[in-house]
Amino acid sequence: MEMKRKGEWLEINIPAEWKDSTIEDVLLQKWQAPKGLLHQWRMDKGVRVNGETVRWSHPLQAGQRLQVHLFKEEDYGVVPEYLPLEPLYEDDHLLVINKPVDMDTHPNQEHQGGTLANAVAYHWQVQGLSTKVRHIHRLDRDTTGGVIFAKHALSGAMLDRMLSARVIKRTYVAFAHGLLKQQKGKIDQPIGRDRHHPTRRRVSERGDQAITHFRLIELFRDHHLSLVELQLETGRTHQIRVHMSHIGHPLVGDHLYGGKVHLFPRQALHAGRIELLHPLTGQNLNITVPWPNDLLDLLNKVKTYTNK
Repeated sequence: MEMKRKGEWLEINIPAEWKDSTIEDVLLQKWQAPKGLLHQWRMDKGVRVNGETVRWSHPLQAGQRLQVHLFKEEDYGVVPEYLPLEPLYEDDHLLVINKPVDMDTHPNQEHQGGTLANAVAYHWQVQGLSTKVRHIHRLDRDTTGGVIFAKHALSGAMLDRMLSARVIKRTYVAFAHGLLKQQKGKIDQPIGRDRHHPTRRRVSERGDQAITHFRLIELFRDHHLSLVELQLETGRTHQIRVHMSHIGHPLVGDHLYGGKVHLFPRQALHAGRIELLHPLTGQNLNITVPWPNDLLDLLNKVKTYTNK
């Protein structure tokens, strides 16, 4: 399906498979646009066919041009700030960034700077793009890896829904203490707040459902460590850290959940791959996220020692 941005409008050449679908079919069924956005488009006459405003019950024909006022100017919501940034994928609808260590995904208090969201706002400002910074998910301050941002309200709503439906596949790698006995497995344990600590979470019968899948990549017997690949089926706060600690294999460097910091000063966790179907084009996106230097150094250290 051919689509392109024209100023503040998205223009789509109607494909043959949309023949006889109505505008309403596209907006409500194919895109499942949120009610607020639909109302805004109705009030502002923000949907056109071949440049003309028509009824939303109007049947579309192949070759027509559907135009949607998608790229409306918005405030960033955060102060743009120049910070080094590593974009991995970007188009008119979404952006995937490799978040570095020691950086929050977004401000946690008023006037906070130095976050990934501030850097994204600056990145867009340089492009001449004015749109709200919408992160679809987040990573802990000391966890590195891929984070998705939406570039307009429709892709934000679609990506949020995809995340809730668990069709955005997020794969992590981590170094864990101990030698895993299973090649792969599933941790299905609910996670809730720890009443005795303001930021810590714990496995709790009263918590929210949390499911983590793990696969052993390599054992480093001399260091008594396991390199593990993990996939989230849910997205609870500190989920991987809590689950791995619960099964007796806390992450290296994760002092909050029982990990030791003599080898590594932070939790050795990296969001290394994101897979999803593009919400608007349907393209299969498989984005590999390069490891940070400190994690590569840790890998080289344990490999070198093990191979001596």
